[in-house]
Amino acid sequence: MLETQETRTKELLARTAEIATEWLGTLGERPVSVRATVGELRSRLGRPLPEEPVDPFTVLEDLARDAEPGVVGSQSGRYFGFVIGGALPAAVAADWLTSVWDQCPGPYVCGPAAAVAEEVAGAWLADLLGLPGDASFAVVPGCQTAHLTCLAAARHHVLRAAGWDVEELGLAGAPPIRVLVGAGRHASVDRALRFLGIGRAAITVVPADDSARMRVDLLRRELDGLAGAPVIVCAQAGEINTGACDDLDAIADAAAGAGAWVHVDGAFGLWAAASPRLRPLVRGAGRADSWAFDTHKWLNVPYDSGLAYCAHPEAHRAAMSVSADYLVLGGPERPRDPIDWTPAFSRRARGFAIYAALRSLGRRGVADLVERSCDLARAFAAGLSGVPGCRLLNEVVLNQVLFRFGDDRTTDLVLRRVVDGGEAWMSGTTFGGHRAIRLSVSNWRTTEADIDRTLQALRDAVR
Repeated sequence: MLETQETRTKELLARTAEIATEWLGTLGERPVSVRATVGELRSRLGRPLPEEPVDPFTVLEDLARDAEPGVVGSQSGRYFGFVIGGALPAAVAADWLTSVWDQCPGPYVCGPAAAVAEEVAGAWLADLLGLPGDASFAVVPGCQTAHLTCLAAARHHVLRAAGWDVEELGLAGAPPIRVLVGAGRHASVDRALRFLGIGRAAITVVPADDSARMRVDLLRRELDGLAGAPVIVCAQAGEINTGACDDLDAIADAAAGAGAWVHVDGAFGLWAAASPRLRPLVRGAGRADSWAFDTHKWLNVPYDSGLAYCAHPEAHRAAMSVSADYLVLGGPERPRDPIDWTPAFSRRARGFAIYAALRSLGRRGVADLVERSCDLARAFAAGLSGVPGCRLLNEVVLNQVLFRFGDDRTTDLVLRRVVDGGEAWMSGTTFGGHRAIRLSVSNWRTTEADIDRTLQALRDAVR
């Protein structure tokens, strides 16, 4: 009986590989947008829960057939939405193995290889991105949880300096924390602060320049009025619309004089540090106290995957560590227990895919991926001059291109026509009070031909 089950499992996984490779092989021809409404998907997938078991082959075939019209082609070279990367072949293969191995890298003893793969990948990333070699880190689902992790460490650190133990006493009665953020920050920063009990009233928004970079002169003015208070400054590498990076060196200078913790939201922009050509954009990043970024963006590993780094391991561990009588932690070999650094007990072994992606690319390959994306973004921006009525809104410094047409209605209409046509996918946004279209080049598959096809789709939509 067991032998029969094992044989069937092998056959099932082989069939899964066939379906997956067939789907990947048709990315160039299939529409990038979905081909089913939410009602149609509910009808296709919304069967009653069966009373009896269903053969796994039937489940697989039905799922592949019924879900496929609602699968966005985010693996396509013509998907340019939300800074969503593709998935490198080595990372996909490692992610499949991760599912088969089914390790839980919380305590080391539950997944020793998973814990060590994280440890190695974490050291590689710190070196690649110019972060302190002794910084602690956590592998997390993405930048939202990375912000939560880093800002929890920041909360501990600034309150400890003020004589308050937040893990023991909580926030009630604690010295008030002030958080200074740029006007162009990502919403996930505010959300993480809310999760940590730091409300909107504690946030001071520092105005930004026309490219959405924080005004450091105004930051200094705010810091001057907060002498001696617990302060966190949230800077940004890669603004979501323009791709612009805050002046991290100047922010670090300003914060040092005030004793403030500097946290960098580097969701995608911190990857500029991997490129010798683009590294000046994030000069000073290594002087911060914590960093959050995604690997499911520019490193092109499967969703979900992100990193949180902290230059103060003692604050990081104090904010995140846990103990229980039944947990087997540490040991004579002094392994690293990932559970001490992340908000999660049980989680997926994301480190395998990160390890595989980094090893398959190498230092030069990561730099090439980042630089090629930026070069293609600039090529797209240059091509917009041939699209009637189109106006470029940003200086293309990284992989973000921001543009619009004559008015909000026309801008939204052109975007809808392109997306509905299925030739390419990009996202809408609001910038400077007006509707705009945002194109993000983040996928290893994207080529010059994809850029040309997308420009043609825009010209057709305008006509």
